[in-house]
Amino acid sequence: MGASASVPEQSSVHDFTVQDSMGKDVNLSIYKGKVLLIVNVASKCGLTNSNYTQLTEIYRKYKDKGFVILAFPCNQFLQQEPGPIEETVQFVLCERFKAEYPIFAKVKVNGSQSAPLYKYLKANGGGLMGTAIKWNFTKFLISKKGLVIRRFGARTEPSAIEADIEKALEEPYENQEE
Repeated sequence: MGASASVPEQSSVHDFTVQDSMGKDVNLSIYKGKVLLIVNVASKCGLTNSNYTQLTEIYRKYKDKGFVILAFPCNQFLQQEPGPIEETVQFVLCERFKAEYPIFAKVKVNGSQSAPLYKYLKANGGGLMGTAIKWNFTKFLISKKGLVIRRFGARTEPSAIEADIEKALEEPYENQEE
């Protein structure tokens, strides 16, 4: 399924409001000036261990330099995130992964019920075989201005994109409020 006419008209990720894992609205404009890695995550996927471990390592390495990971649980791929959001949060924060980055409410990343943020990401991040998200742990690297820099497939391990993160962190940011 490709991008459709229902793609949101927002000009950057910072124009979106999403819900956190407690159901509270979070305006993504709070991340202006930060480099983001937006990831659709799942607890019961074959890619879970390596991705969560590496996401935590990368977050700890770059968080003080203006880098934030935004994790969005998704149950669209073989029901690999089946439980309530509280279980997901507990799993990610557990002794094993010790995630410190924000976990948001569950979202749909494909189809007519796709979250507006993901419609925007797919429309602006493309993919090798169309815009649809193919699997858990698809990653979108976002600039300090809230624009999609690059999309990484599920099999691209977080450690493999460190050079891209470092380059994005080096880019100057000029807040140009209108």
